[in-house]
Amino acid sequence: MANAIFAIMLKNKAVLVHALVWMALVVVLYLVNARENPEHTAIIILLYGTLNITIFYIHYFVVNPLLIGSGNHWRAILYMLAVLAISIAIKYGIALYYEDIILKYRDNENKEKMLTPVQYTVAALITGLFFMLLSSAVYVISSNFRSREQRKSLENEKLNAELAFLKSQINPHFLFNSLNNIYSLAYQKSEKTPEAILKLSEIMRYMLYESNEETVMLSEEINYLQNYIELQRLRFKEKVYVDLQVDIDDSDHRIMPLLLISFLENAFKHGVSTDASKPIRITIKVQNNRLHLKAENAKSHVNKDQTKGIGLTNLKRRLQLGYPDRHTIEVVESENYYSGELFIYL
Repeated sequence: MANAIFAIMLKNKAVLVHALVWMALVVVLYLVNARENPEHTAIIILLYGTLNITIFYIHYFVVNPLLIGSGNHWRAILYMLAVLAISIAIKYGIALYYEDIILKYRDNENKEKMLTPVQYTVAALITGLFFMLLSSAVYVISSNFRSREQRKSLENEKLNAELAFLKSQINPHFLFNSLNNIYSLAYQKSEKTPEAILKLSEIMRYMLYESNEETVMLSEEINYLQNYIELQRLRFKEKVYVDLQVDIDDSDHRIMPLLLISFLENAFKHGVSTDASKPIRITIKVQNNRLHLKAENAKSHVNKDQTKGIGLTNLKRRLQLGYPDRHTIEVVESENYYSGELFIYL
């Protein structure tokens, strides 16, 4: 729908530009020539202008697609000859009617002379060829412009489709992990099970409804992260230590939805900390329109999530599509330590 509206606007804009150019050309010709007989000059410019503009657009819409588009050169040449012959005949008829203005001229000795039919035909032929050449030049430029716009539109559609696909992968991935967590609570007959289900319901509501937009408020995305952390905490009997620090200089910042969750998933995946001295540390700062997220934790081989996720690979691709040349991502991992760091210019 958006592409159709853009095409209509572009077409109307082109029509307006063409009309303004022709009007400007007619006005200039009139001002240059309308000294002795303004009324006759206006009529002649109008008649000749209409003929030349007709030549331009017949060549533009009929001949050029054959000559340039399909390569049907012989047919195009026949059309060109027919247009030139008819236009020259009409122009010569107009010249005969206004011969005192059009065909008569004064030579270097100031003697009045008359253009011969051959001389006038050559002049009319050159004029017709000029407008045909001009038509071909405009056609080529317009075709190249339309081709670029179409390629750009197709690339945008492809990128949007890929982003939608990557985003669709997040929901099943997160749901799979969360249901595993709730299954563990239910298996243990934990009193935390109803709370976990409720928390998952709130998270899924955000993922299904709030995140359908291209961007969401950063505050909403952070609230989603906080719910995720609470859901993860419900998995364990022991106290889970997570240090989340948020420092945002403006509440109006927006971000692609579900973009930051991969760092939390990886932090929890590499081991939940039940040691107060080694919490999972998550820092989110926004200053001067630049977001900095850092998630780090000591690896735990006891509470490690053994499932293999797709989150980080997905995240990198979404960043390439949504924030090209506006992000930096770095992951540091050793046997006992994991750190993920992200910079984005919002």
